[in-house]
Amino acid sequence: MQVIEAARGIMRASGNMRQWNHGYPSEEVITSDIEKGGGYVIVENSAVIGYFAFLPSPEPAYEKILDGQWLDDKSPYHVIHRVASYPGCRHIFRDIMAFCLSRDGNIRISTFQENTIMQRLVEKHGFSYCGMIHVSTGHDALAYQIVKGDKAY
Repeated sequence: MQVIEAARGIMRASGNMRQWNHGYPSEEVITSDIEKGGGYVIVENSAVIGYFAFLPSPEPAYEKILDGQWLDDKSPYHVIHRVASYPGCRHIFRDIMAFCLSRDGNIRISTFQENTIMQRLVEKHGFSYCGMIHVSTGHDALAYQIVKGDKAY
């Protein structure tokens, strides 16, 4: 939970004031990720420096996309959620992508419009913007997908 709090601080410092509010993601959400076999930590020098969830479809929030369409709306996919790290940690998302693409070539991710850091990262790593989704907090989020046939990254 310390890495989640650190990531929330990064968001606030970059002007992202709406995402991860009101106790989200809670310890219960993280525990649920882990119980589903999809909660992962990133470790460096025996210390946890990051966290992310990588969960199989279906993702209810991704069932309806607005103002666009998914690159592939027929095949099973995985979703990356709750990407978090401490300030100053480098190449976390690159490592997450290498791990995830080695397991599935069809991946979706979403983020709030104010999260310009995540937008830059997903675009840098080959995701395409697909449209908007409506998330459980009542907000709209930018939705992205990457489809790679060879799973090599």
